[in-house]
Amino acid sequence: QGELVESGGGSVQSGGSLRLSCAATGYTYSTYCMGWFRQAPGKEREMVATIHSDGSTTYTDSVKGRFTISQGSARNTLYLQMNSLKPEDTAMYSCAADFRKYYSSGYYYSCGGNPGRYNYWGLGTQVTVSS
Repeated sequence: QGELVESGGGSVQSGGSLRLSCAATGYTYSTYCMGWFRQAPGKEREMVATIHSDGSTTYTDSVKGRFTISQGSARNTLYLQMNSLKPEDTAMYSCAADFRKYYSSGYYYSCGGNPGRYNYWGLGTQVTVSS
């Protein structure tokens, strides 16, 4: 059984930057979706960014131009570079993966932002942005 372990969270002032990392160990899938999600107190979990195994990415509108999702060369580490951070970015950030041994044709056509799609989750790392 594999696991996802996040790191890199912390406290920064508005306008600052952080780089989150997610180490994916114990998985060997060539086709998949991975993503970063966040949840602030009293709010629902929301998709921040996703990346397909083919390299295509999606972002929620509020982070476009500020955040970048990427993978390491060995594709066993997921990153989220966060620049120009705002207080409203404060949340628990979690790494998630949609890894499946069996799937129907077209299932991985694109990566959606529905958290229910993702079947593996890390425990999360806290990001706090002060004004």
